[in-house]
Amino acid sequence: MDMVEKFKVPASEIERRRVRIQNELQMSDIGGLFIVQRVDLFYFSGTAQNGFLYMPAEGEPLLCIRKYMPRASQETPLKNLVEIKSIKEIPRLISDFYGRLPEVLGFELDVVPVTDFKFYRSLFPEQKCVDGSPLILRTRTIKSAWEIDRMEKTADLSLETFEYMKGAIQSGLSEIEFAGLIETFSRKMGHGAGLRVRDYQTEGYPWHILSGKSGGIVGLLDSPSSGEGTSAAFPCGAGRKPLAKNEPIMIDFGTVLNGYHLDETRMFVMGSMPDRALNACLAAIDIHNGVLEKVRPGVTMAALFQHAEDLATSLGYAETYLGPPGHKVTFVGHGIGLELIEPPFISKDREEHLEPGMTIALEPKIVFQDEFIAGIESVFLVTESGSRLISKVPPEIFNCDSD
Repeated sequence: MDMVEKFKVPASEIERRRVRIQNELQMSDIGGLFIVQRVDLFYFSGTAQNGFLYMPAEGEPLLCIRKYMPRASQETPLKNLVEIKSIKEIPRLISDFYGRLPEVLGFELDVVPVTDFKFYRSLFPEQKCVDGSPLILRTRTIKSAWEIDRMEKTADLSLETFEYMKGAIQSGLSEIEFAGLIETFSRKMGHGAGLRVRDYQTEGYPWHILSGKSGGIVGLLDSPSSGEGTSAAFPCGAGRKPLAKNEPIMIDFGTVLNGYHLDETRMFVMGSMPDRALNACLAAIDIHNGVLEKVRPGVTMAALFQHAEDLATSLGYAETYLGPPGHKVTFVGHGIGLELIEPPFISKDREEHLEPGMTIALEPKIVFQDEFIAGIESVFLVTESGSRLISKVPPEIFNCDSD
């Protein structure tokens, strides 16, 4: 099935976002936001062309495009659209459109490089400059019905890709070869391949494929494991180890379609999985399902994390849950949407409450050092009364035949 479609963010969606962020600005006494990061720019304007967005606390935003204006004008529904030759024009344009510059101006200080910020700061020497990124991220945390529908379409693509995996997996293929086959298939279907991440230390790539002992090697940048045979320059994702029969194979695949991400993990086996690994895989599924039963508005992230930890302990996996001793990660879920990893985080120190409209990737993993990894990851939506899965890949172990 071809997932490629003509795509444009509706004007009503952009308007909804404007109202939400302006409410946040007014409550925080911030006169305006200076938005430059591509995902935030796309979120509030509908285009990711090279430009700058000024979001006032009241009134219509101003979108200044450096290039490419013809495409930006087709993609954005914003009324105030101006082509500029230099960013130095922007302070004057803001004064012309709104009569004055704001006294307090917010920036995306979580992602804007220091050198760039110093330059932006020089353009607004009289303004008090503050961090506006928490307001942006809080606005983006609650997904609209339109956004949820976008993620459902990404879930369709992810399902097609996991179905392909079942028929394409073969013993003897290296992890990295299989990763290439998966990505090639998914890209033909519309997968954008470049996963967007906000943390400059985090790599955005689609796949972890960890088979047998690869899953038990500690050292991956963002999880407890590292593929056997991976490069020192990129010590994660998939390595040169051949896939083999009768061993647990964890496939963690991130998919993006028209900007919206899915992040899913399933366990595979060709033949018969050893009992020790099979039991751990089933335990991870039990934790996954048990956490989903606990989800409802008002529950804190910390309480959900503790519930998952209690389930792991009751199943006999306290020592290996979320990594071996000394190497455990501190979260079991993360928000997902226009970026692969975004707030909220299901972590032991987070007291934020679940709210309807949040979309979260839940990923309980169990790691036996130098042996294997077992896990599952699905994306769910917080509803008015509980949760429902956006993911459409069945939460089960995939048993595949291989020649």
